[in-house]
This record gives sequence, C-alpha cells and structure tokens, in this order.
Amino acid sequence: MASFLSQLQRTFSPATRKQENQSTDMLSKDTLLRAYRQMMTARAMADIYDANRQICKYVHSTSRGHEAIQLATGFLLQACDYVSPYYRDESLMLGMGYRPYELMLQLLAKADDPFTGGREYYNHPNIRRQGYPTIIHQSSATGMQVIPTTGLAQGIQYIEKQKLKEYETPPVVICSLGDGSVTEGEVSEGFSFAALHQLPIIYLVQDNDWGISVSSDEARTNDAYEYAAGFTGLERVRVNGSDFVDSYKTMEYTIDWVRRERKPILVHAKVPLLGHHTSGVRKEWYRTAEDLEKHAQNDPVPKLRKALMQRGVKEEQLAEIDQEQIEFAQQEFNHALAASEPDPTTVSHHVFAPTSATEEVGTRTPQGKEKVVMVDAALHAVEEILQQYPEALFYGQDVGRRLGGVFREAATLADKFGDDRVFNTAIQEAYIIGSTIGMSALGLKPIVEVQFADYIYPGMNQLVSEISKSCYLSCGKFPVNCIVRVPIGAYGGGGPYHSGSVESTLATIKGIKIAYPSNAADLKGLMKAAFLDPNPVIMLEHKGLYWSKVPGTDEAKTIEPDSDYVLPFGKGLSVLQAGDQQIENGETICIITYGMGVHWAKNAAKQFPGQIEIIDIRTLYPLDEALIYDTVKKHGKSLVLTEEQLHNSFCEALAGRIAQNCFAQLDAPVQTLGALNLPAVPMNVVLEAAMLPNADKVAEKIEALLRY
Repeated sequence: MASFLSQLQRTFSPATRKQENQSTDMLSKDTLLRAYRQMMTARAMADIYDANRQICKYVHSTSRGHEAIQLATGFLLQACDYVSPYYRDESLMLGMGYRPYELMLQLLAKADDPFTGGREYYNHPNIRRQGYPTIIHQSSATGMQVIPTTGLAQGIQYIEKQKLKEYETPPVVICSLGDGSVTEGEVSEGFSFAALHQLPIIYLVQDNDWGISVSSDEARTNDAYEYAAGFTGLERVRVNGSDFVDSYKTMEYTIDWVRRERKPILVHAKVPLLGHHTSGVRKEWYRTAEDLEKHAQNDPVPKLRKALMQRGVKEEQLAEIDQEQIEFAQQEFNHALAASEPDPTTVSHHVFAPTSATEEVGTRTPQGKEKVVMVDAALHAVEEILQQYPEALFYGQDVGRRLGGVFREAATLADKFGDDRVFNTAIQEAYIIGSTIGMSALGLKPIVEVQFADYIYPGMNQLVSEISKSCYLSCGKFPVNCIVRVPIGAYGGGGPYHSGSVESTLATIKGIKIAYPSNAADLKGLMKAAFLDPNPVIMLEHKGLYWSKVPGTDEAKTIEPDSDYVLPFGKGLSVLQAGDQQIENGETICIITYGMGVHWAKNAAKQFPGQIEIIDIRTLYPLDEALIYDTVKKHGKSLVLTEEQLHNSFCEALAGRIAQNCFAQLDAPVQTLGALNLPAVPMNVVLEAAMLPNADKVAEKIEALLRY
C-alpha cells in the first residue's frame, strides 16, 4: 500500500533517525529496560522448563528468538483490542501483563490455569479479563486460528457499521502465526475475506525459517510478505523481529494505522529460532551446528543489551536484572508446581453452555392459517429473527440479494435487511463456518449456510478443531453461538455432489447440536431454539422436503407456527401411534427415524393399520433416548430407518444402543434400513431409486419384522 508504506518509510527514514541522534532515542530507556527484563524472564522460563523435563511433561514451545517482536506487540495492545496468540507466543503474553505463574499453570495443566483449567497445551490461552485485550478460544494450530480471528475483525466491522456499540477507542485485532502455517489453505481464505471487506486486522507472521523439521526452502517459493502481495487490499510490511526498537516502532505505527484506517495489513517479522520446535522435537535432532550458529547471531537479547549500554545502562545493572529474573521465574515455577491438579469430577463440565430454550412455548398451530412448505417456514423463521435481533446476520454462498439462495431459502432477506446483514460469500466453506467463532465472541449471532451437505467437508476442520471444542476448552468462556444451515439429502437426479447425507459424520463430533426436522412446523420451532441456544447448531434441512415436490411428502407441509413458537432440542415425537389392542396382542413394531425417513415410514405404515408407531427424533443431538427406549420396550420390535448409507452410520450406532438398553424387552433383533453402501448417490434417477430406501422397501422390512 503506497500510503501506508510511504508514511512508514518516512517515519524510519535516515533523516528522521539522524534527527533522533540514534534509533534507540525513539524509545524511552524505561521501555527498553522493561523489554529487557521480560526477555530475561522468558529466557529463564525456557531454561527452567528444559532443566525440568520430567516435570514439564506436557508438550510445549517457548518464545526464544521471538521475544522482541512479541514483547513490542504486547506492550502496545490496549484493553479494547483482540489478539490470537499462537503456541510460541509466551513473550506476547508477558508483554500484555500476564505472570509467568499463570502461564506455568497451563504448562503443568493445573486446576487454576486461568485459560483452560488444565485442558489445553502451554500458551493456548483464551480469556476475558478486565483491563487486558480479549483472547478468544482458538486452537493456536497451523493456521486454523486465522479464520476465527478474521471473524472477530468481521464482527467488529459489522458492529461499527450497524452502530450496535460505540467504541471509545476503535479496537484492533491481531492474529499471530508462524511462517510455516501460511501455506495452509484456510489462511488464504482469511486473508481473502479480510482484503475483500477491508477488515481492521493485523496478521503478524513470525518467520523463523522452520516448520518443525521442514525448512523454508523445502516448503515454499516465497515468504509471507511476498505471498500477501497476491491479496489486493491486504497491505504488508517487513520488520526485523529480532530488534526490539525496530519491532516496537513498526508495530506502534501499524497498530495506530489500523486503528485509524480500519484496514488489514500483514506484518512479516523475521526472527531466529533459538529454542526447540517443541519439548518433544528437540533442535539437535535435525538442525546443523551451522544453522544454530546462524540463528544465534540474531538473538534479540544481545541486541537489546547493546542498545541499553549505548544509553548508559551499566553492565552490572543488566547482570543484576538477569539474576533477578532467574530467581523470579524459579519462584513462579515453584509456586505453580505446588498448585492443585484438576478435580476429575469436573472433566465433563462445559461441553455446552446452558440454553434458555428448554420448553416448547408459543403457538404451534394458530387458527386461520394455511399450510406452508418447509422452505417458507425456514425463511420466515430467519426473517423474524433478523427483525427481532439486530445482532443477527445471515451469510453464505448465493444467499444474497440477487438469488436469495439456490432453493430460495433466503429470498427477499437482503432486500429487507440490507447487504451488510444478508450477503454472499465466496466458495469458502471453512471461512463461512469458522468465522462464526469470532463473531459469536463479540455477542453477534451469525446464521450461515453451506450450500449443499456434500460441500461441508472443507469446513469440517473449523467445525471439529475450533467450534466444537471452544466452550469445553475455554471452560465455558467462549461458547460459539451460531447456526449452520445445511440443505441435505437426495431429491431426484441431484447427482453425486448434491444428494449426499452427512449426519453420521456430524454426529461423531462432540460439542455441537444437530437438528433434522421432517416438517415445516418443526423446522421453524427448531430454528428459533437454535438461535436462542448459545451453542453451535447444525440445521439439516432436507432438499426433497423443502417444497414437498417428492411424491409422498405432502405432510411436510404444516400450518406455520406463530413467531413466538420455540421447539426445544432433544424432544422427539410419536407421529403415528399403534392400536392398544394390537400392542396387547404383540402385533406391533416401532420405527425410529427422522427427516425423509418419517415420510417413508408413514406411507409404508398405511399397509399395516394399527400396527406401527413412528418416532420422529427431530434432533440427532441431543437425542430423546428416553422416548426411544420407552417406545421400543412397549413394542418389543423396532426398526431404525435412515437415508444414509447404512454401514457404520448413526442409524447403526443407535440400533446398538437400543439393543444394549432394551435387551430384556426385545422380541427380535433391532433392525436397520438405509441406503446401499455406495460411495455416492448416482445421477440417474433409476439408479438413485435403487440405492435409496423408499416406502415399499420399508414395508418389506416391516412385514419381515412382524413375522419374527
């Protein structure tokens, strides 16, 4: 960026520095001494950890070599700001004011670890603390933090545009990452969105030329600064990250610029790696003596010592600081060692945050209204949410003004609420899903859409590694309040990439909730409950039921509930009951199903009047196990029905749990029915029909089970 770089270059021009007499005159001696003291603390901490390897048994990294850029950044951040450190950023934490003791509690996985209560690795912080920058939960892993943190900047921009809050000082977001992670595809999604929407974020890339044992020349053809040139609108600057003065002045100018201009920038900080990659991957295993010596020449500590001595600080004073920090770090470590281990009875706490949507409320079937199709019920639910909650917004592929969703599930919303609240994204499933983490941390309530269930897989990394773990690993500080809408299922000739079912994959993820309604009323009520729930919710919406165009699905259309209707998760429903006499005679079975399976079951049951009870589970997680088990025990025979390929599916897992919990009351083995175990749904409708269940196939299964 011409304007940024030209101003920055003028700030650091030779003439300017000459006027200052020497570069260190640009900073006070107190600031330099503070930085030196913190550097020596970080060095002492690393030495203590290495000398106590048996005690420091959990894998960890230290900031040795990176201290200058990290401390400079930490010193400059304000309480209104947001920062996502990565796993090597302990000096950034020290610079923001955290005690070594607090960091060591996490190192040793102690109960009083203020970040995760002993659940996370060293320097994987998340915290809300008065007077400090906010740190959201993110994995601190190889680039995955870029999307959640960019979501923070997106949320701040939304709040500013919608005037939801007046910031006394405009906040800045800093996303810190190592150079090895920049090659990750998800990093480019974050960069691209920030550049396109001009978000107030700084990507601080600390480049030490190593990604574990992979050197930079093995991994990439350009560095992060050169790579950033490809994202028009993302400004960039280089800094000597081993020089505290250069780091401080560059970050000071950069942070002030982003605070003022509200635009994104990448800072490429060249640093040495003086410590091990981690305690489990030691430097001597793969680095040559020449490489280690080359990096040692750029150690930030001697550089800062020299600068201080040029300012008149005596070597004896520096030596005194060295010894003080060694003793201080040891005292902090001893204190952390004495801290209590976590209580094992707390291991299951904070999987989910409590929700207010625990009871069915509102009017489900108002008088005088006509039936609506499911897609309209969903559309109206989102519209009512947007009307009532200014913190709500909706985005995804093709949901914006021109199309309103490929199934018209967002039609007219952008016209009614504006392009800042309802808008298109690029084909970036990871960003669509992962950005909700940062948005939610700001109190926003994003509703996002993945266009087809088959396309959710690029977003699975964010869903599994970030979203699902956020509440648990933050000890409840950062639950992710989002709805991910996912059109799912086959609907007649959709083909291999537009007809798939993914609920079994999703059901293996702990820390998310999953709804799969079979009719319009349930969809609207569950959508409202999902919005009120502070946890992440996946709404699986069957494309074949959206418009009830698939034969036999007319009952998916219902009277539309009023706007106050809320249907809580974990409440199944018996949608067809068997006759009392048939139950008494042992002539009945129950079918446990959801989504399209409800309609197959209902149509098949017409051939067996009074003999079938159908349970629509409505949500896969939480699951109404009590209703399921009670119903199975009542009939003694059960069929679990799904549209998914059967083997290793949610359906089979549920059948196994039914067998375990209802074994004594079973009169026959629990039966299952699903699609054929093929890699994909074929395009041809004849082949598709051969693969999938239908009412006739269900009827055959019922008949066989009744004969058992």
